[in-house]
Amino acid sequence: MLEIWWLLSFLLLGSFVGFMAGLLGIGGGGIMVPALTSLFLLQGIPSENVVHLALGTSMASIIATSISSLRAHHSMEGVIWKVVKGMTLGIIAGAFIATFLASRISSVYLALFFSIFMIYVSIQMFLNKRPKPSRGLTGNRELLIAGSGIGAISALVSIGGGTLTVPYLIRRNVDIKKAIGTSAAIGLPISIAGASGYIINGWKSSSTDSYTFGFVYLPAVLLISAAGFFTAPYGAKLAYKLNTPILKKIFSILLIILSIKMLISISC
Repeated sequence: MLEIWWLLSFLLLGSFVGFMAGLLGIGGGGIMVPALTSLFLLQGIPSENVVHLALGTSMASIIATSISSLRAHHSMEGVIWKVVKGMTLGIIAGAFIATFLASRISSVYLALFFSIFMIYVSIQMFLNKRPKPSRGLTGNRELLIAGSGIGAISALVSIGGGTLTVPYLIRRNVDIKKAIGTSAAIGLPISIAGASGYIINGWKSSSTDSYTFGFVYLPAVLLISAAGFFTAPYGAKLAYKLNTPILKKIFSILLIILSIKMLISISC
């Protein structure tokens, strides 16, 4: 039986992740992975698999928010489905194959890769840098290749892909709102493929007694998803009232701190 403290921890984490996703339009992987790593270590989970479990659990938790976000952007005609169709096969292949690679990398190196990537993303967010449009989309082959790369990196750091997809589409002269909506739709195949890969590759670590399936901890997924589903709309409403550029700077600093803390906790 799960202790009430752990239940509350996952609910609070999900509430915060959902709220920030709605407020800033940022996926929760950057928060969830370091937070889950710390929580799992406190639960006594061996350090050699703790980052893998955090990545898989985070990726599975993103599925629910991806569906919600996709529906919202589709209702506002913000999704370019031709682009989604062209990238999906590459997304699925890249994300799924990357989980095989992740399962063979030690937690220390995974934590290092995650931290470096999130620090890079945080700096870009803090400086509010946007890429300049260069040329239009050239065809399905380019979309397939881009999708493979986006899917692979997204699975390795457990993000919905918006950090990579939006800048890529903007560079290809896609309107920012369409880029965000299309990225939201692409987040669904990324999260499904990534979560499936982490379940399969960690199946030997499964334990029905602890509700762990592969590298996915089911209680955390259910609680985080449920809490985030309810708090995301409140964040979205507040986004129209607050100064989001300043909030993004604060949030970027938080991501850097969490990433460094995770790396230290795994290394020690």
